[in-house]
Amino acid sequence: MNYWLVKSEPHKYSWEKFNKDGRTHWDGVRNYTARNNMRDMRLGDLVMFYHSNEGKEVVGIAKVVKESYQDPTTDDTAWLVVEIAPVEALKKPVTLAQIKAEPSLSEIQILKQGRLSVTSLKKEEFDKILEMSSH
Repeated sequence: MNYWLVKSEPHKYSWEKFNKDGRTHWDGVRNYTARNNMRDMRLGDLVMFYHSNEGKEVVGIAKVVKESYQDPTTDDTAWLVVEIAPVEALKKPVTLAQIKAEPSLSEIQILKQGRLSVTSLKKEEFDKILEMSSH
């Protein structure tokens, strides 16, 4: 299993809206590294949902329910989407400040490539964020 983090501005697509929808395709990605990450997502992989710009915090966990296919918002075949569905909200959101302050998360991709909307996570990073959400 692989682990991922997707970022969305809450005013554009929030965790609450995602839960109401029950499932969504993650579209509009126009960065090759983020696209490649989506291409590597597999059915059942776990995905942390991060509110960017406003809040700047991990708020929930989703899972990949359909692997990558052509992004329906463009005719350019270079771009992909995956479909994800919510699993559960975190007990307590984990802020970017908390992530930055945690030594074991110093190499997390969101800190190294902050503009990416889809990043990979190591299992240890995923587990640490989950642990932080329960304190």
